Amino acid sequence: MKVYIPKVKESWIIDRIRKEWYKHSDKISTKFIFFSNIIWINAPWAWSKVNKYYLDNKIVVCTIHHIEKDKNLEEFKELDKFVNYYHVPSLKTFNQLKLLTDKKIFHIPYWVNNNNFFYIDKKNKLRDKYSIGENDWLVGSFQRDTEGSDLKSPKLIKGPDIFIKNVLNLHENNKDLKVILTGKRRQYVIENLKKHDIPFKYFEMVNSKELNELYNILNLYIVSSRIEGGPQAILECAITKTPIVSTDVGLAKEILNESSIYKDEINISKLDLDYAYQNVIKLEIKNLIKEYDKMFYDIYQTR
Repeated sequence: MKVYIPKVKESWIIDRIRKEWYKHSDKISTKFIFFSNIIWINAPWAWSKVNKYYLDNKIVVCTIHHIEKDKNLEEFKELDKFVNYYHVPSLKTFNQLKLLTDKKIFHIPYWVNNNNFFYIDKKNKLRDKYSIGENDWLVGSFQRDTEGSDLKSPKLIKGPDIFIKNVLNLHENNKDLKVILTGKRRQYVIENLKKHDIPFKYFEMVNSKELNELYNILNLYIVSSRIEGGPQAILECAITKTPIVSTDVGLAKEILNESSIYKDEINISKLDLDYAYQNVIKLEIKNLIKEYDKMFYDIYQTR
């Protein structure tokens, strides 16, 4: 049995998952589609990277991260013709997807790589490294917030307008607040932070070591999404013991304590970081890779 994952080059979580999969599950993987038995499409739009000519006698597993109700269901029906099995990273998506297909759905969260993400005790040195003041109170957001079509319009499913609202409310009571941003397509949030004179630092592209360090200097990470499959930031905050609040999206309720999940107003007085940490250590890469291996073996044996 050999599993093939198409390369998408999106500077997104699925690029990292693909890289780590090939490193840790090399015995059942191939980088050549014609040698594969199973094609793992890591996101529906990754179909554009697969030549349908290679699909004969192969099993297709497709990961669905989230489902947007307003999207054209005809697109899903067309995709469903080629898919044999589905995989989802959260129970929310599982419950939505089972209403759309009779095919078997596997629910396994993406893993968190504890070799790259971990708690760092000495924060002062990190703050010095990134030129952060001792009294700065740091709020983080490391997710895309702007549509790629025009690099201006807000990507509303990510809730950048909600993020700005939360930051403004927090800033009212804490003038030491400063926002830390990473990643591409941050134009909407940056424009609005400037508009409201909220100080921020923007590290556009960082490596895993730097990203881990940035998590470790935060006082709070905010997930403000309306729809999510993960997001991976929840796992990374949990493993680095970074204080986090999140809307009820993706796997938030599978990892975070209720005290970290909000609807309108953010309350940071009783966040339970140990609860999230104890949940996420079960999803370390050494454990989850085995779950994915088993999924593919089960699929292959019942073909």
